[in-house]
Parts: sequence; structure tokens; C-alpha cells
Amino acid sequence: MNEVMSRRTFLKHAGVGAAVCAAGGLAVQPALASEGTSSANAWGVLVDLTRCNGCDSCALACKQANQRPEEDQIPNQLSSDSYSFVDRRVYVGDAGQEQQMPVKRQCMHCLHPACVSACTVGALTKTPDGPVVYDSSKCIGCRYCQYACPFGVPTYDWANPLGLIHKCQFCISRLDEGEQPACVAGCPTGALRFGTRNDLLAQAHSQIDSNPGRYIDQIYGESELGGTSVLYLSGVPFAAMGLPTLDSQSPSRYAEAVMRKTPVIGLTVAALASGAYWLTKRREFLAQPEVVPQEVNHDR
Repeated sequence: MNEVMSRRTFLKHAGVGAAVCAAGGLAVQPALASEGTSSANAWGVLVDLTRCNGCDSCALACKQANQRPEEDQIPNQLSSDSYSFVDRRVYVGDAGQEQQMPVKRQCMHCLHPACVSACTVGALTKTPDGPVVYDSSKCIGCRYCQYACPFGVPTYDWANPLGLIHKCQFCISRLDEGEQPACVAGCPTGALRFGTRNDLLAQAHSQIDSNPGRYIDQIYGESELGGTSVLYLSGVPFAAMGLPTLDSQSPSRYAEAVMRKTPVIGLTVAALASGAYWLTKRREFLAQPEVVPQEVNHDR
């Protein structure tokens, strides 16, 4: 029998909805990037663009290590099958001469990753050792990480019905076994160097001081967006190499302020949904035709 929902019943529905949402809010709290992330012992990679010859050995080693399909063509962009690639750039000097400049691209493994702050389900996390890693079992395919990443790193697998994200994992399984990332191990020119971020920064500064004519006086990733684990040295401006010009403020700090409000927003939605449910049920009851009981003739 349908009946008008009582105030007690409404409150019951509202309470259950709020409790479920609150529990969900606790479960889907974003894995906020810690503002106190220490880089002292975090792993890093130093990319010396003056030593890169564009051989693509790093990108092919990455494919093999991650068991991605080896295409006939060398990858020219990040994709669900390519976590690293060599971007071909042409730099025009002051005298008008053109210079071919290959630039290795991959996840920057930021110290304060915006993608981690934007992820509402904890599918992306920042490890204490530096890598930003992805757990596909937690991903809901919302693509917030794609929108948040200033380097355009996470790629969406449109061919997969689960809608998974793909990105460089910093070869974390190799690191656990004491090995270098596959791209570093596969580089034949010494353009890629692996070590702790602090050691790499010290080496990079020393190289700049010792070879002022070879390098510009900047290490890309030292302070950009609060710092990254992948660092670059170059002989030409980084903007000409396709690396975005960014300030030192971490965007994740703004994202975290918004994402912390997710459970509160969820509770509000739950209350509104419960109210809508009560109104709908009441309208359905009022719209029902009145049933007049028939008299029973007992003389028969």
C-alpha cells in the first residue's frame, strides 16, 4: 500500500543517504600531495639535452620494460602504448641557423603532483622515494588527472571499456630490485643519468658552472611547480624545447583546497537527493485516483 512518507521516514532516508555519502567521502578522499614531501632521498633522472642524439633507444627500452606493443613506427607522442617518446624540435638561433633538438618526454614525477591532488579515488599516489604511481584497480576513468597535469602526461585508453589511464611509473618495480629505470639503462650516450634528486641537482649545477658556453644557466624542474624528479639541462631556452614556462608555485595546493571539500559536497547532495525522493513519492501518492470501497450486499 502506498502512503504519504512521514517525517520520520523522510529523516530516515536522509540519514541513510548522508551516512552512505559520508562513508563514500571517506573512502574516496583524494591522495593529497603532501606539502612536506622531502626530495633529499627521492630518486630522479637528469636529462642532458646536449648529449641526446635522438636515437629513441630510451623510448624503445620503455616499451619493452612495460610490455607495451612495439609498433612499426617510433612513438612520437605519449599514449596508452608509449609512456615515453623523443620529441623532435627545431631551434632557430640568433643568426637564423636551424638546429635539430631531440627532447625526451615522459612523466615529470612532480614533488607536489597536481594529478595526485585531483584524483578523488586514490588511484594516483606519490611515493616517498619520488615516483608518482597509478593503480588501475582504483581508477574510475574520470580523467581529472588529465585536466590537472600541466605537462599533459596521463593518457586515456579509449579502446579499453574500463577507461584506464596510462603513464610512466618510473619503473618502480625495477627500482625495488635495485635497477635503474629502463630508459636510463637503454641510453647509449649518457644523456640520461639516474640518482637521488639532490645529487643530480649538485651535478647539474657543477656542469653549468664548468661549461657556461655549453649550458644555459637553468635546471628545468629544479623549482618549476615546486620541483620535479625529472630534471633537464639544455644549451638553448627550454621554451624552445616545448617545455612549458611555469612558476615555482605548486598547483596541487590549490587543487587540494577544493578536493578536501568533496565529502561536504557529497553530504549536501545526499540531503538534496533524499528531499527529492520524498517529494516524488508524495506527488505519486497525491496523483493516485481515490478508491471508493464498494458496499457488500449481505441479503444474498
